[in-house]
Amino acid sequence: MHPAGLAAAAAGTPRLRKWPSKRRIPVSQPGMADPHQLFDDTSSAQSRGYRAQQAASGLGYPATSTLPQAAFLADPVSNMAMAYGSSLAAQGKELVDKNIDRFIPVTKLKYYFAVDTVYVGKKLGLLVFPYLHQDWEVQYQQDTPVAPRFDVNAPDLYIPAMAFITYILVAGLALGTQDRFSPDLLGLQASSALAWLALEVVAILLSLYLVTVNTDLTTIDLVAFLGYKYVGMIGGVLMGLLFGKMGYYLVLGWCCVSIFVFMIRTLRLKILAQAAAEGVPVRGARNQLRMYLTMAVAAAQPLLMYWLTFHLVR
Repeated sequence: MHPAGLAAAAAGTPRLRKWPSKRRIPVSQPGMADPHQLFDDTSSAQSRGYRAQQAASGLGYPATSTLPQAAFLADPVSNMAMAYGSSLAAQGKELVDKNIDRFIPVTKLKYYFAVDTVYVGKKLGLLVFPYLHQDWEVQYQQDTPVAPRFDVNAPDLYIPAMAFITYILVAGLALGTQDRFSPDLLGLQASSALAWLALEVVAILLSLYLVTVNTDLTTIDLVAFLGYKYVGMIGGVLMGLLFGKMGYYLVLGWCCVSIFVFMIRTLRLKILAQAAAEGVPVRGARNQLRMYLTMAVAAAQPLLMYWLTFHLVR
C-alpha cells in the first residue's frame, strides 16, 4: 500500500473507533435486569404465565378459577342448597329474636338481677333478722318498681339462684363427709329441690286463681320469694357439719321462724293489700281465704327446709 494511504488510514483510525462506541447499546442478557431500570418489568412473565395457563387448558386439563360464578357453575346443586340453608337460618334467627320475649322474658329477668353488693348484704340480713324491719312497701317510680339495688324490699333472682347452687354444693360436701357421695345422689338432691319449687309455684298460682285474687304478684316473683328459703337451709347444714345435730336444729329453727315472718309480711302486701284496695271487708269470706292462703304459703317454707336437709346431717 502507498505510504500516503497508510498515513491516511492511520489518521482515520481513531474516528472509526469512536463512532461505533457512541451508537453501541448494551444488550441485556436473558435473566439480567437493566441497571438503569427503576422497576422490574413483569409484564412479560405474566403474559408467559397466562399463555402457559391457556396452553394447559387447551391440552384438556381444566383450569381452576376463583370466581364465584365459576364455582357456582361447577357445582350448582350444592351451592343452591347452601344458599337455601343460609336463608332459612337467617329467617329462623329473625323469628327467634322477635318472639324470644314471648317465651323467655329477658327484659324482666334483667330487672331481677339488677343487684349490687350492698343490696345482697342488706337482703341477707333481712332474711335472717326480719323482726326489726318496719317498712315493707316496694318503692315505685312512674308505676314501675325500682330496681332491687335501690330497694331492699324488691324481689330478686340473684340470691335464690346463688343460694340454690350453694345448697347443692353444701349437700355434696355433707354427703362426702359421710362417705355417701355419688353423682346420682347429688343429682337426685338437686332435682328434688327443683321439683318441690315448681310444685309450690303451680299450687300457689292455682290457689290464687281459685280464690280470684287480683294481684301484681307474677310467677317470677313467686320463684324469688320461694327461693329465699335456701339461705336458711345452707346455714342449717353448715352448722350441722360443724356442731352436729344440735347446731343444725338451732340454726335451722331460727331460719325457719325468720322465713315464716318474712313471707307473711311480704305476701300480705301483695295479696291482702290488693283486697283492701278493692274494698273487700277485712272479715269477709274472700279476705279470710286470702289470709289462709298467705299463712299456708309461709308455713310451707319451714316444712320444706327441714324435709330437704334433715338427711344431710347425722
